[in-house]
Amino acid sequence: MDLNELRKEIDDIDSTIVNLFEKRMDVTRNIAEFKIASGKKVFDRTRELEKISLVQSQTHTDFNRQGISELFAQIMSMSRKLQYQLMTEKGILGRLPFIPVEHLESAKTRVVFQGAEGSYSQAAMEQYFGTAVDSFHVDTFRDAMESLEEGRCDFAILPIENSTSGSINEVYDLLVEYEHYIVGQQIIKIEQCLMALPGTRVEDIRTVYSHPQSLLQSAKYLSQHSWKQISMQNNAFAAKKVSDDKDRTQAAIAGEYAASVYGLEVLAKGINQEKNNSTRFIIVSNQKIFQKDAGHISICLELPHESGALYHILSHFIFNNLSLTKIESRPIEGKNWEYRFFIDFEGNLADSAVVSALRGLREEARNVKILGNY
Repeated sequence: MDLNELRKEIDDIDSTIVNLFEKRMDVTRNIAEFKIASGKKVFDRTRELEKISLVQSQTHTDFNRQGISELFAQIMSMSRKLQYQLMTEKGILGRLPFIPVEHLESAKTRVVFQGAEGSYSQAAMEQYFGTAVDSFHVDTFRDAMESLEEGRCDFAILPIENSTSGSINEVYDLLVEYEHYIVGQQIIKIEQCLMALPGTRVEDIRTVYSHPQSLLQSAKYLSQHSWKQISMQNNAFAAKKVSDDKDRTQAAIAGEYAASVYGLEVLAKGINQEKNNSTRFIIVSNQKIFQKDAGHISICLELPHESGALYHILSHFIFNNLSLTKIESRPIEGKNWEYRFFIDFEGNLADSAVVSALRGLREEARNVKILGNY
């Protein structure tokens, strides 16, 4: 047979498929109207599995059986998305339980940050809220979340991601554990500095203190010296130790801000080998609020351990024209080979496309949580 004739035959078949698809979507609209009137859920997993089994039984080869399964899974997925969209347009889905606000801070705002004075967390806090903010610091990320839980502060500021070392998993886990929400973010450029008591020479140094990550980020510089390296809980703690001990054989690696807080002299700037290093900090509240001009949303969800689960979930973002900026997974404690996914995407909780996508996710995934709009 001539190739052009075969292609013409394919074109004719495709036109028929398009017409049938549009007819199916028209019926889907009627189904949506019925479900709106009756309050019936959109996603009926039992019905969809029965449908896929039926169409598979009407094929004649193993290849076609698998192909028709994928095709109808997509068709039914698109039908659900159309129903969610129609429900959103008619206001059936309602508002999400988050309150829009003009601004976060007020004259009485109190903020907690993790680490000692002089830490990058404090620098991020002051860049976001200003230097006059009422603040206090705690030792651990959990302590900061507990302070929010107990009402001792209005906001907590926590590091969540570094451009070179990746995500801070403990913070992600705490966002799932606590009913707290991201309401803002601040990105800080990380420039590690070698600092010591004023008047100290590089030749005097025998021991250097810093957080393990900072020691690793400065490994190339440190390899030029035979100093003993000692890990500390926090860079600012390292700077404080050097300041308190008054020992000229000691030095710390921390940000320049820490040197100014503890009266140390910067002996070398930018000793980290990665010059485009920055950390993203999040501002967390125990209130379900978001600023009206917020443009980033973070969520987490769990998926069944089955083929295509993540693929179908991500289609909700594609259909609603929402741009993903990040996705990563964390193992779920106590469940082998099951994962919790953390997803960041662009949007505002007041947008109808966001409401429609989140409704679909909540029906088709498990334990969906909005971590914040900021």
